[in-house]
Amino acid sequence: MNFMNFYSLFFGHMEHQNNNIDPNANLKLDVSLVLKYVIFDTNSHFMIVQDVINQLHNLAPLAYAEDFDNVGLLIGDKNQPVSGILVTLDTLEAVVDEAIGNNCNLIVSFHPIIFKELKKLTGKTYVERVVIKAIQHNIAIFSIHTALDNAVEGVNSIICDQLGLKNKKILIPQSGTIKKLQTYIPKANAEALRNALFKAGAGSIGNYESCSFNVDGKGTYMGNEDSNPIIGQKGELHTENETAISVTFKKHLETKVLKTLFETHPYEEVAYEVSTLENTNQHIGIGMIGELEEPMNVTDCLKFIKRRMNTECIRHSKLTNKSIKRIAVLGGSGSFAINAAKASGADILVTADLKYHDFFSAENEIILADIGHYESEQFTKTFLVDYLSKKITNFAIILSKTNTNPVKYL
Repeated sequence: MNFMNFYSLFFGHMEHQNNNIDPNANLKLDVSLVLKYVIFDTNSHFMIVQDVINQLHNLAPLAYAEDFDNVGLLIGDKNQPVSGILVTLDTLEAVVDEAIGNNCNLIVSFHPIIFKELKKLTGKTYVERVVIKAIQHNIAIFSIHTALDNAVEGVNSIICDQLGLKNKKILIPQSGTIKKLQTYIPKANAEALRNALFKAGAGSIGNYESCSFNVDGKGTYMGNEDSNPIIGQKGELHTENETAISVTFKKHLETKVLKTLFETHPYEEVAYEVSTLENTNQHIGIGMIGELEEPMNVTDCLKFIKRRMNTECIRHSKLTNKSIKRIAVLGGSGSFAINAAKASGADILVTADLKYHDFFSAENEIILADIGHYESEQFTKTFLVDYLSKKITNFAIILSKTNTNPVKYL
């Protein structure tokens, strides 16, 4: 973007779009003011909130967030230019103040500030006060929460890396994440459609790309008087040599895949079927299990976890005499993963928010270790800063310095 176009966009003077600026004019721009309101991405256009959301969506598509969750853009305009990004685990009043002080008008928060419905905005609760202050200062707030919990590189992978685990696998694969498309197309057009679908993201299975199944056969159709067939004549039964193409795709790609199908397929009326498969995707799901390089005795392992996870205490079930090799992790509230951790052969489950009776369910089969909710997710915001800094390389992504842990220890 040249200076003339920049000046025009920033000040809104349409006449400058034709470069009608006197090059000798004494133009005085406050650079700090410019940088406060304008950020350019690598393609030299104004960075808007949606650009940042797109990068986060590539990491953790919102389609995989849990049904109970409230993720996405919670406050603000997706088309608003970004002046700065602040990343936090929770959006509290102090965090909004921090964003204001750093000229950031976008907060990327792991947890959603709006979780339950808001019927009033009077400032009575901390949630209402945060929302009011964000709106008053034109600050957008985006939450990624369980979408990142279910991402293969997300919360639980971060914990595994912090503990130095290898051979990582999803603990509880999410159901209903794989869809199947079957369509029928003239044989002469089959290859072009297959390639277009592959480009749209279909045909990806685990570590393999461009996967499809194809069957040649004969298709028949007869158009009515309102039809406009590309091949054959209206009112006449037509038989065409066709190929049935079957591909699978991740559910968040459905709109893109179908758009590609309709744009590439030659028929006026496209015959197709979309179904949801019972198969699970090994790269989508919550929790993770991995292995230590070398087994450790129980006490040493708990001390190791305490040190690496930077937690002040660990609540745990009765200790056993067996050594620890396989570790299951689930950031945040994880009591629902106890049975899955047992079934996976884990020696210990590292999670948070376990209740009194949850510890009984260990039954000497597994050790349950509650390291604290905040502590289990605290490294997430650093990960998000690093991720966004690699994707948006021309301005700083700010890591919030506010400790948002509501739990204190003696």
